[in-house]
Amino acid sequence: MVDSVPQSTAPVSTVVERPTRWSRWRPARADVLAIGVYLALGVLVCLNHWVDVPNRVSAHLPTDHSWFEWLFSHGAYSVWHLENPLFTTRQNAPDGVNMMANTSLLGVTLPLAPLTMLVGPQVTYVLYLGAALAATAGTSYWVLSRYLVRSRGAAFVGGAFLGFAPGIVHHANGQPNFASNFLLPLIVARVLRLGEPGPWRRNGVVLGLLVAYQIFINEEMLLLTALACLVVVGTYAVLRPRAAGGQAGTFAAALGTGGALALLLTAYPIWFQFNGPQSYRGLQGGTFHSWGEDLKAFVTFPRDSLAGNEAVERTIGVTEQNTWFGWPLVLLAVVALLLLVGRSLVARILAVLTVVFTVASLGPVIRFDGAETDTDGPWAYVPEELPLVEMMMPTRLSLIVAAAVGVLLAVAWDTLSGSGRPPVPAQRAAHPPRLQRRWQRLVGYAAITLALLPLIPRPLPVEPVEPPPHFVTAGGWRPYVPEGRTLVPVPIPSNVHGLSTLRWSALTTHAFPIPGGYFIGPDEQGAGIFGAANRPTTRLIYTTMDRNATPNVTDVERRQAVEDLRYWRASVVVLGAHPREAVLRDLMTSLLGAPQRVDDVWLWDVRSLVG
Repeated sequence: MVDSVPQSTAPVSTVVERPTRWSRWRPARADVLAIGVYLALGVLVCLNHWVDVPNRVSAHLPTDHSWFEWLFSHGAYSVWHLENPLFTTRQNAPDGVNMMANTSLLGVTLPLAPLTMLVGPQVTYVLYLGAALAATAGTSYWVLSRYLVRSRGAAFVGGAFLGFAPGIVHHANGQPNFASNFLLPLIVARVLRLGEPGPWRRNGVVLGLLVAYQIFINEEMLLLTALACLVVVGTYAVLRPRAAGGQAGTFAAALGTGGALALLLTAYPIWFQFNGPQSYRGLQGGTFHSWGEDLKAFVTFPRDSLAGNEAVERTIGVTEQNTWFGWPLVLLAVVALLLLVGRSLVARILAVLTVVFTVASLGPVIRFDGAETDTDGPWAYVPEELPLVEMMMPTRLSLIVAAAVGVLLAVAWDTLSGSGRPPVPAQRAAHPPRLQRRWQRLVGYAAITLALLPLIPRPLPVEPVEPPPHFVTAGGWRPYVPEGRTLVPVPIPSNVHGLSTLRWSALTTHAFPIPGGYFIGPDEQGAGIFGAANRPTTRLIYTTMDRNATPNVTDVERRQAVEDLRYWRASVVVLGAHPREAVLRDLMTSLLGAPQRVDDVWLWDVRSLVG
C-alpha cells in the first residue's frame, strides 16, 4: 500500500481514495464482525475477573485496581451530590485530594455514574476495562479502514494490535486509563487532515473537542500522541517539502482553532491541576526519569499472552512491558520496513517514528536483561528540570513504537492483498505471474499470522481480596459518624498499606470520609509525594504491621494518637478482619482503651476523646 500521488502535491492525509459520506458511516458485514471479535477479546482479557467480581482484584497491581474502583465511586458521588469532581475530601480527610493532579479518569467516571450507582464500582470497573480495550481496537479499525488501507482484513489486523498490544494489555492489570485509548486514533486522523483546505474550521473544531475530552481521560497518552504527531508531520514536511509548504497555512489555522477551543474548554481544570488545593510541583525524592526500556524486552514475549511466561519477569524485572513484542514480530517488522520503506511514504514515516521512539524509550542508561550497562542512554543528556520531563517515564515512549508497529501491520497486509496502489508507476512495474503473486501473498499472510499468534492475550491474573466488613456495607457505622466527621479504618490506607480499607470507601460510594489514601499530593515544600504525609500514629500502625509485634506504647504516643485523631476529625476507629488483626487490636487498645465488638469489627468510639 503506497502513495502514488506526485511528490510535489501529495497531502499528508492522502493515502486512499476518500470514501463517500454514506460509505464512510455505513457499517459493512466485515465491520460488524471485526467489532464482535474485539468485544470477545475484551471479555477474554477480563475473564478471571468475571468469575468472582466482588472478591477479586488485579494480581499485578491490586492497589491501582482499588484506586480505580474508588474513582468510579468518586464519579457517582460527584454526580449524585452535585459536587465539584475536580476535588474531594472523601479521601485524605480533612485535606482532600486534587483529582486533576491525579489520574482521575473523569471523562469516563462521570458519564458512567448512573451505571456505577446501579451495579457498583466493581462491576463498572470490569465492564469498562473490557469495553475500553475493544473500543480502542474499534476506533483504530475505523480510522485504518477509512483513511489508510482498503482491505478490511488489513484494518482488522492493525486495529486488533493497536487495541490489544502487549503493553496495553499489561497496563490493563489495574490501570484502565492506559487501556482507554479510543480517542487517540481519531485525534491522529484529524491532525493529519488539518491541511485540507475546505473543511479546515470543522477539522480544527473537531480536533479541539477530541483533545479536550482526552485531557479528562489520560493526559500522558495525549502527550505521547502529540509527540508522535509532531514527528509524523515533521517527517512528512522533510519528505514532501513542496506539498507541506502548500498546506502549512491551512494546517496552522486549523491547529490554532483546535488549540484555542481545547484551551477554552479545559482552562479552569488545567489551572486547578497546577494551582488548586492539594496541587504540587514535581515529585519528591526523584522522578521516573531513570525508568527506561530494557533492550531484551523488545524480543521477549509478554507475560499475559499465549507465549508468555511469568518466570521471565524475574530475569528482566517487573516492568510495564510496553514493548515485549516477541522476536517473531520484531523480525517481521524489520523485514516489512526494509521491503516497504523505499516504495511507500507511509512506511518511511513509520520507520522514522519507530527509530526515534525506540531510542527515546531507553532512558538514561542502557539496560539489557535486567542489568544496567556502562553505556549512557539518550535521557542522560536531558535535564531533569525541564517541564514535564521529571514526570515522564522513558519506557512509555515505546507505546508509540507499538502504535507504529500496529499501523505497519495494516499497511503490510494491505500491500499483500493487492488493495493498495501499485508500488511504482505502471509503466515501470513488471507484474509477476499470478501464481507467484499468490505464493508471495500466502507467505506474507502466514508470516504476519505466526508473528501475532503468540501475542494473543490470556485472561489477566487476579487474586482474592477480603470483602469489607458487614458493619461497613450494611451501614452499621451510621450512628457513630455524624456529618463532618471521619471514620478511621485500621490500617489507614496508603500507597503501600491498607488496600482493603481503601475499598471500604469505594464500595460504599464514599458514604464517609477517611484519612490517608492512595494518591499523589504535596509535602510541606509543595513537592509531590505518594499518599498522605504519615502522621506519628500512622507510622506506628505501619511499623506494628511490618514487625507483626505490638510495641510498648508510651504516654507520649497516646497523647499523639489523640492529636492525630483530632486532626483527622475522627469519630470512630474501626478494625475489621485483617492478617495482622491481633497485633493491631492490641496496639489500638494500648493507645485508645478497650474496644467494642460491633457486628464483625472492633470499634473505638473516640468522640469523647477528640471533642
